[in-house]
Formats: sequence, structure tokens, C-alpha cells
Amino acid sequence: MQKFVLTAATVLVSAFMALPSQAQGGGTTTLQKVKERGVLRCGASQGVAGFSLPDAKGVWSGLDIDFCRALAAAIFNDPNKTEFVPLSSKDRLTALQAGEIDVLSRTTTWTLQRDAALGLNFTAVNYYDGQGFMVRKSAGIASAKQLDGASVCISQGTTNELNAADYFRANNMKVQTVTFQEVNETLKAFETGRCDAYTVDISALAAGRLSLGNPDDYVILPEVISKEPLGPWVRQGDDQWFDIVRWTVFALVNAEEAGVTKDNAEAMRASTNPDVRRLLGQEGEFGPALGLSKDWAFNIVKSVGNYGEIFDRNLGPKTKLALDRGLNKPWSKGGIMYAPPMR
Repeated sequence: MQKFVLTAATVLVSAFMALPSQAQGGGTTTLQKVKERGVLRCGASQGVAGFSLPDAKGVWSGLDIDFCRALAAAIFNDPNKTEFVPLSSKDRLTALQAGEIDVLSRTTTWTLQRDAALGLNFTAVNYYDGQGFMVRKSAGIASAKQLDGASVCISQGTTNELNAADYFRANNMKVQTVTFQEVNETLKAFETGRCDAYTVDISALAAGRLSLGNPDDYVILPEVISKEPLGPWVRQGDDQWFDIVRWTVFALVNAEEAGVTKDNAEAMRASTNPDVRRLLGQEGEFGPALGLSKDWAFNIVKSVGNYGEIFDRNLGPKTKLALDRGLNKPWSKGGIMYAPPMR
């Protein structure tokens, strides 16, 4: 028994010593580093319309980009104090592990393996997605079940590889997978005929289809073969930073539920609704509990709007993607987008 206790204690001490210094109560926290640097470094994609994409002038836009701006607004009261680092699927997690970025906000699925074994933490879902397939309309394929014997283009370092393998194995189908390091390279290979089908999250299929020479020549098949909860990631070992990133997502969601928008946020500070008053920093010390100002959530909403505004601006019916909100509707309106109360 004594040997077991000593061994367990040794393991616990070793594990504790292996944590980043801020987790042990010393060193510089991520928030301090970001403030000292004066800019937030966000990991982004190399270009996914609606999520993270630079224009010809290098100005970034997308749902994930607006999240990073919301986080910068929470910290600096300035959504423009952001630096976006484009990362491939293969390199995105290692860049976060290495400290090259402060937060990864780049269509990255929450899985047990990633959450438990890589020294990283998923914070909160900001988009519920699922994997699908796109084919040429001329192929006459109406279902993914007809892809037996086909070749399929897939990006490396993604959950899409495993999902596709599981789907084809479960349905006793044999396919040839052709992998590429970058999303744009994978899509280009499909467009030039190297593969019969292209598979990725459905939101990315919709974005990719629009970038093809003649989008009407392609069709997205009806099957959704996986669950893809997407959202921002941080390194393990800094609970304060984890909470700040997670509650930035929650502030956006709660603001939509409370009816607080970019345009009315200032007027809503006079609201008598306790939930609204807490959200906008008129009651309580919720910002200081995170290491932020009392009006941190107000600064977020007045800068980028609420979650619904961000969705509509980047993915909604008035955009080229015209994606239905589906599961990403608020829980009170038939979706599953839900945030804990701020109290």
C-alpha cells in the first residue's frame, strides 16, 4: 500500500510539474501575454468562405473571424486588435500547441482524442456541422450509397478521413481515398477530375461549390455522415484563458437570446431585465471574475453583434452561401444553440 501511495504521489507531482507555469500559479498567463503584445493572435483557415477568408486586400471575414474580433473586443475594447494566422488542417493543432497562436478559431471538430491527448482544450460550440459529399451532376449520383468503387478527395489531418472510412466500412463499400494537405488543393483536385467525389463538412462543401468554375455542375448529396461540433480551441493549463474564450462564445449566444444587438446594445444598458443588466455589466462583477472589465460583454456586442447577427452576416440567407441555421438556431426556436446563464 505504501509503495502504491508513493507512486501515485510521484505521478501527480510529475504531471503537475509538466503543466505550463500559469497552471501552477506562476509565470505569465495568456491574457497577460496578449495584453503585453497588444494584439490577439488567432489561428484561421487558409480560406473557407463564411468562416475565415481574406479578400483581395487582405481583410478577413467569416464566423470564426468575427469570434476572434469579439474576443479582442472583450480584452481590448477594440475588435481590430487581431492578427490572423492562416493554417492548414495538418498544422493547425501543432501551431496552437507550440504557442504560435493564442486561440484556434478554425472549423476544428471537438473530439475525445483531441480534447484529451494533445494538451489542448475545446471551449464551446459556435457551429454545429456534419460531413457530406459533393459530386458532379453529370455522374447521375443521387446518394452516397452509390459511391462504391469511386475515388474520393479528402484533406489530411481532419476528422473527415476517419468519418469517411467508418461510413464506407459500415456500408460495405470499397473506395479509393486520395488525400491532400490543403483544403484548396483537395477541392482543386476534385474539380480537375482526379476524384469522383469530394468530402468535407457540409458548410465547407457549400463554400467550395461556390468557388468552382460552374457551381451548377455540382451537387451536394443528401447524406450527413457525422457530427461535427466546431468551435475555438486553447492550450491546456490556463483556466482563466479557457474561461475567457468559452464565455465569449456564451456572451454572443446569450445576447441573441436576450434580444441585445449591435444597434441597440447602448440603449439596452438601461433595461430593467436582470439577465440583460448582468450581460451588459450593469450588475454584478462577472467581467472582473474573468480578469476583464465589467462591460466586456457589452464591448463584444457593440463591436460585432450577437451570435445571430454574426451567423446572418457570414452564412445566412442574404449571403452567397445561404445556409439554413438548422441546429444553430437558439434552443428556444428549434435549434440546440444554448449558453449557460450569466449569473
